[in-house]
Amino acid sequence: MPRQSMKRGRRPELMWGLGLPESVVRQIEEGVGPGFHVRNFADGAYPVTRELEQEEKPSAAWIPWSVWSGFPEARRQEYRDQDETQRILIRDNGADLEMDKVLAEGFLTVVDLPLTRPKVQDVMFRAREVKSLYSDIYRMTEEILLERELLARKTDQLMFLNKLMTSATESLDAGTILANAKESLGLILPVKMLNAAFWSTGANEGADVEIFLNGKMPPAVESAWIEQIMASVGSMGAGAVNGFQVSLVDPARRQEFSLAPDQGRLVTMPLAAGQQTFGCLALLCESGYRLGKDQVETLRSAVNHIGLALRNALAFKEVKLKADRDGLTRLYNRRSFDERLVYEIKRRSRYHHDLSLLMVDLDHFKVVNDTYGHKAGDMVLRKVGEILSTEFRTTDLAARYGGEEFVVLLPHTSEECAWKLAERVRSAIESCSFCFEGRGFAVTASIGVASVEGASLSSTDDDLVLKADKALYQAKNNGRNMVVVSGHKQPTARNAVQ
Repeated sequence: MPRQSMKRGRRPELMWGLGLPESVVRQIEEGVGPGFHVRNFADGAYPVTRELEQEEKPSAAWIPWSVWSGFPEARRQEYRDQDETQRILIRDNGADLEMDKVLAEGFLTVVDLPLTRPKVQDVMFRAREVKSLYSDIYRMTEEILLERELLARKTDQLMFLNKLMTSATESLDAGTILANAKESLGLILPVKMLNAAFWSTGANEGADVEIFLNGKMPPAVESAWIEQIMASVGSMGAGAVNGFQVSLVDPARRQEFSLAPDQGRLVTMPLAAGQQTFGCLALLCESGYRLGKDQVETLRSAVNHIGLALRNALAFKEVKLKADRDGLTRLYNRRSFDERLVYEIKRRSRYHHDLSLLMVDLDHFKVVNDTYGHKAGDMVLRKVGEILSTEFRTTDLAARYGGEEFVVLLPHTSEECAWKLAERVRSAIESCSFCFEGRGFAVTASIGVASVEGASLSSTDDDLVLKADKALYQAKNNGRNMVVVSGHKQPTARNAVQ
């Protein structure tokens, strides 16, 4: 038999025969030569679903027309569904067959009896050609599907980055950018929390660090995050740290977060502009989550875009700070005060609440400059700026009005409360001891107070400033180092309120 000439260890290729006479089986085996085995199924024992679903599939099936025409349509469809098997139709009983009909039934070709060697070899040659063609088509289909998948991933990546850049550039507030970034990054990885830190370093100076936390936290959790982030700040080349301040990404958020840095997978990524690292993102993700290579690339691109947006936001904040603040005292400047005064007057006209203004002037300040020098004068101005920054609420506004003159705008503050605050400021300035180049000195301040009570029907910003200025002028004329309230004939006692 042909199978006996096969090399040991190599399995012969399986072919099926359906109801073939033994003579026809021999003709097929002689025609195909060694390396093939024909399994012939007797009449009435044709392969059913169980055989058709076996792992080993025949490369070809030889089926007489008399057998095929006797199958019901459901059985025929089962054979058609065997894509890995080439079916060859054998014309027997003088059947009159058209090639179009044969091909429509899913057969490779039709052959007539007897099956001579040339006929069988021709059939096998066609079968190999078709199989090779199918393999090429299958490989090309796989490549096309792979390219489509890669293209779909690239498209998703570009759409994601476009959405992220849009959300990152719609604001110049760092907190808003970080809140949007957390939402956007959640599309590619399960972000539980997103915290951040930024630092600025001057020449030969330590770094000032600003930490943004994702919402309100219990004290213990907040401390753990600060410690973790500050460790990252040190490892990323920020150098020596002067100190840090903490801000909430969303100060209005009432939800309290209690997730510590060790309650998930922590990913810390640097934020850089050019060759300079200016911050870092700390992302807390689901434990055990792993990113694919393309996701890692997308994440890096996303962080680069977020870093650029944050860099612009921080630059804008710095420029705005310089535009709104006095460079020496770090209080608001005259322009900022004028804008805020107009706003508060409009609010007071609408809601009829109290509004007060303090006008502070340092007594004999020219003498300080002439006696000790302008650097000593600058030292005094900076100290007064510190006093005004610490004595009032965040809703109040303290500004340098010009030279040695300062103003403090006090919304929702009555005349009596404003007078008490003014006396406290006057006393704090008087209590300061200054020393410059080994010489000690002190300064005092005169303060004018003006108020618009809630019951007042109308007022303007000029009226309030003019009244405070007149009260200050009266304090100067009455001996300085005192508080005078607008409209009062007598100045207040110097130490009436402590």
